[in-house]
Amino acid sequence: LKLRAPGVGGELCITYDDINNAIHEARRHVGHPHREIHELSSDLPKPKHIASAALVLEEATRILAQRYSLSYDAIVNGLPQIDTSKTAVKAICPTFLKPVKCEISRYRTLTGMCNNLENPSWGSARSAMLRYLPPAYSDGISVPRRAVDGSELPTPRAISFVMHHDVSQHDQQLCNILVAWGQMIDHDMTFASPTLDEKRMDIECCKYPHQLRHPNCMPIDIPQDDPFYKFFNKKCMDFARTLPGMRPGCTLGPRFQTNQISSYIDGNFIYGSQLEDANRLRQFRGGFLKSAPLYRELGLKDILPMKTVDPDVGCSARPRNVYCFDAGDERVNEQLVLSVMHTIWMREHNRIAEALGQINPHWDDETIYQETRHIVIAELQHITYKEFVPTILGTEMMRKYGLELLSHGYYDGYDPKINAGVRSAFQTSAFRFGHSLLPDVTERYNKFHDKLESIRLSLQLRKPYDLYKPGIIDSFLMGLVNQQSNRMDPEVTTEVTNHLFEKPGERFGMDLAALNIQRSREHGNPGYNYYREYCGLPKARDFYDLIGIMPNTTVQKYSQLYKHVDDIDLWSAGISEYHLPNAVVGPTFACLIAEHFTNIRRGDRFWYENGGWPSSFSPEQLQEIRNVQLCRVLCENADEMDTIQLDAMLVAHPQGCLLLITVKPENYNLSLNVKPENYNLSPTVKPENYNLNPTVKPENYNLSLNVKPENFNLSPTVKPENYNLSPTVKPENYSLSPTVKKKKF
Repeated sequence: LKLRAPGVGGELCITYDDINNAIHEARRHVGHPHREIHELSSDLPKPKHIASAALVLEEATRILAQRYSLSYDAIVNGLPQIDTSKTAVKAICPTFLKPVKCEISRYRTLTGMCNNLENPSWGSARSAMLRYLPPAYSDGISVPRRAVDGSELPTPRAISFVMHHDVSQHDQQLCNILVAWGQMIDHDMTFASPTLDEKRMDIECCKYPHQLRHPNCMPIDIPQDDPFYKFFNKKCMDFARTLPGMRPGCTLGPRFQTNQISSYIDGNFIYGSQLEDANRLRQFRGGFLKSAPLYRELGLKDILPMKTVDPDVGCSARPRNVYCFDAGDERVNEQLVLSVMHTIWMREHNRIAEALGQINPHWDDETIYQETRHIVIAELQHITYKEFVPTILGTEMMRKYGLELLSHGYYDGYDPKINAGVRSAFQTSAFRFGHSLLPDVTERYNKFHDKLESIRLSLQLRKPYDLYKPGIIDSFLMGLVNQQSNRMDPEVTTEVTNHLFEKPGERFGMDLAALNIQRSREHGNPGYNYYREYCGLPKARDFYDLIGIMPNTTVQKYSQLYKHVDDIDLWSAGISEYHLPNAVVGPTFACLIAEHFTNIRRGDRFWYENGGWPSSFSPEQLQEIRNVQLCRVLCENADEMDTIQLDAMLVAHPQGCLLLITVKPENYNLSLNVKPENYNLSPTVKPENYNLNPTVKPENYNLSLNVKPENFNLSPTVKPENYNLSPTVKPENYSLSPTVKKKKF
C-alpha cells in the first residue's frame, strides 16, 4: 500500500512483510486466536473466538499506525484496502468470512449465512456491524471519541440527568404494544456481543481498581453531586465494551463490533441463531416448539418453556424452584411484556404447525417445522412493514425510501449488491428511540378493557415470574393494546434512568440513557451533527442552529453541557428532535431507520414478497400473507380476547365500537384445496405456494357507526383438502407449490 508520507512530499510504502511482522508482534502482545475460528457451523465460532482474532488485527493496525505515523485517513480508508489474504492474516481469518460454497435452499439458515449467494457472510450472525459514517475514534483505531477541542466529553450520566429528566406525558395515539413490538423486532435484528465472565454473566468493573479491571471495562463516571446516586454513595456505573468483530476479507483498520445474530427479520428470537438453541427449543414431534402446558386443564394455552440451562443468565431475584423462560433469544426475560410477545409467537408457531399437521398427516416433523417457520417469518415481516414501520416513519418517509408494501404481485427490488448488515449507529442509537416511549408502569386490563392494576416498570425487568399465574398473560396483553405509551420527547422515565435492573434490597439501579450514550461512543460513532449532514439535513454551525429542530430549553441545556455543537451525542439529540408529520421520530432518526429497513428488505433474498426463488410464495399464498394483521395474531393466540382495535398499535377510537372488532380464533381456517401433483421442490423449479390464511377483502369490513362489533367477522369459511406428497419423495426436494382454489364468502 502506497500512502502519502506525513509532513513530506513523498510516499511511504507498507509491504506484505511489514504486515506480517506487525501480525506476529501483535500475537505476542494479545495472544493467539482461538482454534475455533476455523470451524464453520451455526454453533462455532462463537463471538469470543472471533474477538480473539479481531484483537490481533486491531493491535497490528495500531503497530503499523505508530510505526509509520499514519494519519486518520490512512488508518480508516487506506489500511482496509490491503488484500490481507496474501499475508499472515489469512491464517487467523475465520472460515465463515472467507468465500464459501452455498446451496440454494427453500429455507433460511439459522445464522443468515448464504442469504447472499455472492457474499455469504453479509448480514449473518457473528459478522461485524457496518457504519453509515467512518468511525470517530480519537486515535483512529479504538479509543472512544473526544470533544472537538480534544478534551473529555461530558460524562453520560450528567447528560442523562440534565437532558433527559423524567417528566412523563402520554402519547394520545400510540399503544404500549408498539414499544413492545419495537423491542421484539430489535432482538430479531441486533445483538451486540457482550463481554461476559466464565459464568456468562456481565463482567463487573467498578469494584476493582483500574489496574485489575478487564481490558474491556469502560465504566461510566457518576458526578459527586449527582442528585440521585449521591444518596447511595455511587461514583461509578459498570459498563463493558462490545466484543470486536471482523469484516469480510479480515481487513486491517479501525475496530468494528460483532452482531451476534443475523440482521434479517427471520424470527430467530423465536427459533434461535444456533443449531444447539434451535434443537433445545423443539419438541421434534409434529413440528412443534416446546411449551409449558401448565394450565391446559383450565382451558388455557401453553406458556413458554422454563429456562433450565444457565437459569440465572438474564434473570434477577429468581425465587427458589422458579425459572425464567426459554426462547430463541436469551433476552426474552429482559422485560415482562417482551416475554408476553415471545409467548404469543411461540403459540402462533404451534397453532400453524398443528393445522399443517392435520392437513398433511404424511408430513414429517422437519417439514412441518420448516414450513411453519417459513410462514411465521413472513408474518413478522409483513406486520413490521405494514403496521410498525409506517407508524414510526410516517407516510412521506415510507414513500421516499420505497418501503411501502405491494398490494399484489411480487417485489422486484432484491439486490445482491446491498449488504443487509446492521449499522452500528442504528443499533446503538437510532433504534433505541423507543426508550423515550417507555411508560413508568405496565398496566393490566381485563377482557372488557377495564384497568385492573399498574405495576412499576422497574419491578418487571428480568423478573417475568408473574406470567406463571394462570390467565394473567391475557391481562398484560390487553394492557399492551389499551395503555398509552409515553410521548416521544427528550424525557425518559426514571424507572430506567435510575432503577434499571435494580437488585433486590437496593433502591437504585443503572441508567439506560447513560448506557446508550456510552455504547455509541465506544462503538466510535460520530456526533449527532454529522448524521444530520449524512441524511442531507443542514449541519448546525452552532447551538442556536438547533432552534426549531428541538425544544428551546433542550438547545439551551446542550449549550451548557457541551463545548461544541459537533460534540452532541447522537442518541440524546435524536430523541429530542421534533417528530415528522404523522411519525414518531424526527428527521435524523427517520433517515437512519428508513435506510436500515430498506437495506434488510432489498438485501434479503428470502424476503416474503420476492418471486422466482425456491423460497417464494405463490401469488395466492402471498395474498393470504398480506391479510395477516397483528390484531388477528393476538386474538388467535390469547386465551380469551373478545374485542380489539383493528390497528393494534394505535389507541382505539374514543367511540369504541367504531374501531373494535370481534375476532374468534376458531373461525380461522388454515386449510386449502390443493392438488398433490403440483408439489415439486426441485431447485430448478420455481415454486408456487401453499395458502394458510383466509382471503379477507377490505370491502368486507363494515365500519359504519350502526354496525355492532360482534358482527365483524374477518374469517371466511374454507373447506380443507390435503397437501399430498408421494412418500417416495424426500422433504428436502419439495417446492411446496400447491394450486389454491379460492372460495367466495
